[in-house]
Amino acid sequence: MRGEPSCPKCGGRVRAPGLFADAWQCSVHGQVHPMQPVVPPSVEALGVVVHRTQVPVWMPWPLPVGWLFTGAASAGDDRSGGRASAVACSGPGPLGGMGELLLVAEELGVGLGARYAGIEGPDPGHHLNVDSAPDAKVHAAGRPTPLWHVRNAPEDRAVFAGEARGLWLWAILWPEQSGLLMYDELVLTDLRDAGGEVDLVPCGALTPRLLAAPETPPRQGTSER
Repeated sequence: MRGEPSCPKCGGRVRAPGLFADAWQCSVHGQVHPMQPVVPPSVEALGVVVHRTQVPVWMPWPLPVGWLFTGAASAGDDRSGGRASAVACSGPGPLGGMGELLLVAEELGVGLGARYAGIEGPDPGHHLNVDSAPDAKVHAAGRPTPLWHVRNAPEDRAVFAGEARGLWLWAILWPEQSGLLMYDELVLTDLRDAGGEVDLVPCGALTPRLLAAPETPPRQGTSER
């Protein structure tokens, strides 16, 4: 499945537009924006995602010390362009060991962020308590952006979500303790605006997190396979 489009909500097979449907179809979720094959971490591959997307491609910039770009994914086809983007980074965790951060920007209803967050989707919806004070803040494209903790996510990760540039912004971190990174008010850059600085992004090995999102959200406390 790595070499062909899949459903952004469940990872299942999708059927291309044809005689009876003018959009990509998942047998479970109906009409979807297809998730494209995961992009290995390289400056050239990242440029492909940046130039075809219709949504931000968020990355902490500059990256925290010791952190590397470890892969990207997007949802959408050649006709509509990217309707969701996911960028993975990894590096030293705030409490030691290695941490991983996945940033997802997406239009309403795409479902890619909920899939990686391990919750029922397609959007944060009732998993957020926006009537309370935000749990974290980032600077996204120069603007203070509040994020709230996403309830009901698996215990192995910390999940935050909010809105930036009129679209959902998800921040998903492994292990759960790496969520402390979000209290440092990270500066996020939309790589569509970065110009030649994209060539300076340090690249590491492809993270399996982008490939191993479950087809159905695991229950809390379920260990990873």
